[in-house]
Amino acid sequence: MNLSSLILTALAVGMMFGTILNTTFPMAIVPLDRYLLAPIGAGFLRIIQFVVVPLIFSSLILGVNRIQGTGQVGRYVLKLMTCYVVTSFISLCIGMGVAVFLQPGAGITGFEIPPASEATAVPDSIDWLVSLIPTNPLGALSSGNLLQIIFSAALFGTGIQMAQAQAKPFVELLESIYVISEKVLAVILYAAPVGVFALISSTIATQGLGLIVRLSWYVLGLLIATLIMASFYLIVLTLIKAEPGKFFRSLIPSFFLGFGTASSNAVLPMVLKNMQEDYGLRSEIASFALPLGTALKRDGATILQGFNAIFIAQIYQIPLTPSLLFSIGLSSFLVSFSTPGVPGSALVTMATVLSAAGLPLEGIAIVAGIDRLTDGFKTVLNVVGNSSNAILLSMWEPAPIAPPIATPQLAVAPVRESEARH
Repeated sequence: MNLSSLILTALAVGMMFGTILNTTFPMAIVPLDRYLLAPIGAGFLRIIQFVVVPLIFSSLILGVNRIQGTGQVGRYVLKLMTCYVVTSFISLCIGMGVAVFLQPGAGITGFEIPPASEATAVPDSIDWLVSLIPTNPLGALSSGNLLQIIFSAALFGTGIQMAQAQAKPFVELLESIYVISEKVLAVILYAAPVGVFALISSTIATQGLGLIVRLSWYVLGLLIATLIMASFYLIVLTLIKAEPGKFFRSLIPSFFLGFGTASSNAVLPMVLKNMQEDYGLRSEIASFALPLGTALKRDGATILQGFNAIFIAQIYQIPLTPSLLFSIGLSSFLVSFSTPGVPGSALVTMATVLSAAGLPLEGIAIVAGIDRLTDGFKTVLNVVGNSSNAILLSMWEPAPIAPPIATPQLAVAPVRESEARH
């Protein structure tokens, strides 16, 4: 069995195992989860994160080094951000539109709402932008802050281009780090089925299928919105003749790993591997666009935030006025670009969206139990969106045509007049 089949099997077996624990052996859930399932799942996520930082840092610098000139780097960023803004706006409209149409929160009763909590202050955008600049590149690497790592890699890449030959030893070191990180990742992925099994079975065992049934209309709505956005990318890839069938087939291992881990950061090394080796995306595009997209481009988070806010407004029977919809849309759009790519991050950023829209924060408790499952949908869509936008950049920035190789001319000896007569 290949890796994708093993991960899919582990997902299915983990769901069945978690269901059996939850329905038949409830007394065994706490000790099994505390001493076996949760530690294995957490350990797998940590070992994946172990290879993310060196792989992404070296990949980004090598990618910037392959791009000729700082002007071209700026052009790449501008084009990617244009794609990000347009597609994120589309995903936001889809998420909010599906929530308004299906009304998943209408008529929901029976949930215990905790006492009122204090509103979370909306973070200042200026402070957030300033925080992207690291005071210490090693500090950015040690904290795993992807946005600060990207900023540091862009500066190092620019310095390498200016230093030229003097930077060759450092570039060779980075190439070694990249290759070593790839080999380490190959070893780590052998543990992926075990880690995915532990993560999904822990979720199903502790949360149970009862909550999923009660919120089935909510889960179905998010799934529909996710499929609509994925279909949008399918249409775009078809129109630009980017071989959508090959695209989705090459990312199957990333989809399964993303659903099992619910972490865009954790699945990034696999996405880099699939897009370069299986799909054939140019290395300078993949090594630059995919890490940047992992830090900034999250269609799944955009859909989830807008959908959740409207869902909570429906539960509390708050009228969806144009001003409320605008507040939800704007805050969801901005927050999606700063959502961490780790499990459960949507619950943290959801408080910001609800505060900005003036909605009750207590509604977070209703969706908290089902967040781990919907996090899987969100991560898969993040992978699709990030990879599709990288392909759009590769189509927008075609590879330079190599100059033709001059064929050596054979020397022809002069023919003497006597030989010509014969």
